[in-house]
Amino acid sequence: MNNSYPQQKPGLVTAVAVMTLASGIINLFWGFVASATALGTIIGVVCLPITILPTILGIFEIIYAAKLLSAQPQPVQPSQPIAIFQILTFLMGNIFSMVVGILSLIFYNDVTVRDYFSRLNGQPAPASPAPAPVLPQPVDQPFEELPAPQETETPKPKRKPGARKIV
Repeated sequence: MNNSYPQQKPGLVTAVAVMTLASGIINLFWGFVASATALGTIIGVVCLPITILPTILGIFEIIYAAKLLSAQPQPVQPSQPIAIFQILTFLMGNIFSMVVGILSLIFYNDVTVRDYFSRLNGQPAPASPAPAPVLPQPVDQPFEELPAPQETETPKPKRKPGARKIV
């Protein structure tokens, strides 16, 4: 057994894989139904390339889920583009795939999932940077006090001869 692979897969990675697999199957079905419906009309034949898109996404989802679910883990990165395309499937009316895409993006930001993918790909675990301590800086010169503002009376503007006073 190769020790370079992580020993245990986090539950969130398995959840992403199962949800992506289910979404892929639904997108395949959704794309086939939309394409078959589009072929029934002349306008639909023109729109056929749009109706094929869920089918293509479904194929990519199934391949990605198979890599995540395999018994021998393969080096794979979190697929944010697939999750984004899943979210965009709400334009085709597929709400389930949209929810899977949102949850996938949320799960990809989990610390255990990020650590798993970094170990899986042979990269060091991303460490959260500690904030740098703020050290007081020495002062070269003492502070100079500014002179206090002097209070002076401002002269009132003079009225022009013949100008009326406004009350």
